[in-house]
Amino acid sequence: MLYIPYLLGITRVFPSNTDFLTDSSNVNPFSSNREAPPAYTPSPTQNDHVAISAPANGPLDDDPYDFLRTFDTVFLIDDSGSMAGRSWRETAKALEMIAPICTQRDADGIDIYFLNHPDSSLYKNVTSASTIIEIFQTVRPSGGTPTGQRLNKILKSYIRRFEKDKTIKPMNVIVITDGVPSDDVESVIVSAAVRLNAEFAEAWQVGVQFFQVGKEPGARDHLKQLDDDLPELVREAGNGTRRDMVDTIPFTGEGDTELTGAGILKAVLVMRLHELHMRHILTSHAHI
Repeated sequence: MLYIPYLLGITRVFPSNTDFLTDSSNVNPFSSNREAPPAYTPSPTQNDHVAISAPANGPLDDDPYDFLRTFDTVFLIDDSGSMAGRSWRETAKALEMIAPICTQRDADGIDIYFLNHPDSSLYKNVTSASTIIEIFQTVRPSGGTPTGQRLNKILKSYIRRFEKDKTIKPMNVIVITDGVPSDDVESVIVSAAVRLNAEFAEAWQVGVQFFQVGKEPGARDHLKQLDDDLPELVREAGNGTRRDMVDTIPFTGEGDTELTGAGILKAVLVMRLHELHMRHILTSHAHI
């Protein structure tokens, strides 16, 4: 389990280009409209916007998002009826910022799935903010919250490919939701984790991050339970090997606070840096 506030106290062990993650105000994916505009707001006077969005033709030592080159980014978006209105606009705005940043580090762009809306080729390898706008204007929130069913399809498809080709890039699935799933999410993730363990996959081969948009208390409680219970459930279901592949970011703001694209990327960065740190520890111990 990775609980972001606890990790913040040890971020100094990571490379110097992540120094901007040394306090909770920087890594919190939620921001208030009363605060200064986030770094991705277009403005010729904002140096942060330039630093985040500058084209990356190759690895840059001072590029905090260079880690996006190392895995494929997939978004699973809650398009249930309760997402209509502010939550839908908030999610679209976040993805408009994220798509170009991912594309500058990975030409494949991002893949987008919805809980209810049918899949489309338009949602694969998305590289521009304009495509995000088009997608979110076309898809209308309605229906329930079948998170487990849709996540199962994504994970099974990836694991089948991994079983045939161990060299494929790791995958990071970012789930943005505002409510409690209407189906079973735990067993889907446990099943995927057991299969990955059976294939001796690296601990970082597949990651799933749940971000809560909106203030539904039930969703916050469910995310906390996922974070707390899954590693042990995987151990019990498999051969005794734990696999911690899920991180959850419940809503922590107040008032007009909203989920932002910059906040999502910073939180994912902290999670990935934690994995790299743990990889370094494991490697060091292996040589002792």
